[in-house]
Amino acid sequence: MAVNLSAPAANELKLINGIRLSTASAGIKKPGRQDVVLIELAPGSHTAAVYTRNAFCAAPVLIAREHQAQTATRFLLINSGNANAGTGDAGLIDAKACCQAVAEQGDCHAAAVLPFSTGVIGQPLPVEKITSVLPEAFTQLKADNWFAAAHAIMTTDTIAKARSVELSLNGQQITLTGIAKGSGMIRPDMATMLSYIATDAAISPSILQKILEVSMEQSFNSITVDGDTSTNDACILIATGKAGNSVIDDMDSADAHQFIEALNNLSRFLAQAIVRDGEGATKFISIDVQQGTDEDECKQVAYTIAHSPLVKTALFASDPNWGRILAAVGRSGLPNLDLSKIAIYLDDVCIVDGGQPATDYTEEKGQQVMSQSEITIKVKLGRGGVSKTVWTCDFSYDYVKINAEYRT
Repeated sequence: MAVNLSAPAANELKLINGIRLSTASAGIKKPGRQDVVLIELAPGSHTAAVYTRNAFCAAPVLIAREHQAQTATRFLLINSGNANAGTGDAGLIDAKACCQAVAEQGDCHAAAVLPFSTGVIGQPLPVEKITSVLPEAFTQLKADNWFAAAHAIMTTDTIAKARSVELSLNGQQITLTGIAKGSGMIRPDMATMLSYIATDAAISPSILQKILEVSMEQSFNSITVDGDTSTNDACILIATGKAGNSVIDDMDSADAHQFIEALNNLSRFLAQAIVRDGEGATKFISIDVQQGTDEDECKQVAYTIAHSPLVKTALFASDPNWGRILAAVGRSGLPNLDLSKIAIYLDDVCIVDGGQPATDYTEEKGQQVMSQSEITIKVKLGRGGVSKTVWTCDFSYDYVKINAEYRT
């Protein structure tokens, strides 16, 4: 059960002029399940992407990078149920074969197709199952299939993750719609599990990549479920240019700032939705590290807390065992850490002040906060003026059960 997260309604997802989508059932892992998504981009669309930095990145990641660098993208092909990762040269051949099959039906070059896969690692991609449903996928391409696509990319997700936002640039309405999947093996590094965001805004390709990377740092690169970076992480931003606005071509312009704010709104929602739907999650945790000398050391402390199994299991148990948080801060590796300047809070309840137990702290106050479904752990380092927030969840019995039984 996702933490305070509702499934999107189909009519809440806005159409993006220049984008059509379809889904199909290839029976990759479960018969009858919609597990293939085809996304068509109108000619003239531009794409930006960030991918996993995992050294064992999946075959589709390698091919998508290669294809994106060669020519304009016309199609995205996504499958769930099989990651096509850890599959060696055969995996590359299989990913290319799927791209070629799309290209033949879409009347484009194979390099104009970007492949994406998510699911079990180390198993051969069932190419024939995927290619056999492509004719159906092409006939079903529609602008209003975002809702179906959000469900088809799911694996251990319990709820689809999708949202639309709108803004006005000089009187011209701009729309953004995005979907994402992810629930476990979540500790993104320049991306998330899988996310696809499209806008009808006209944006110069020279800054589209910069815009995406800026937004990633405020969203997908600020979450963790279990500390594991996936082999298949990818996030794609598509700009079709169909809104009729003046082309955004300057990162410092007012239009660029407005668009980035809207993109941040969307991407933060999707990123936090992944954490709220973390495998077995019962609580949504914000870790707010303040008064650091730079963002990197704030993130270092935040992720040490977020990745501590002892902290995460205490959160699940609603146990105000704040010594685990204190220990995580202490082992975070910051040089010259002055303990006398550190304060730690559960929401607004101070548990550590000046490196010592807060004089007015009581177990009852801590218990009241820890019993909530949403909690903020705040750490004041007393070293500077920089802050950073990371979002995570607890570890429950179900996290172990889901991952112990993942392939069964």
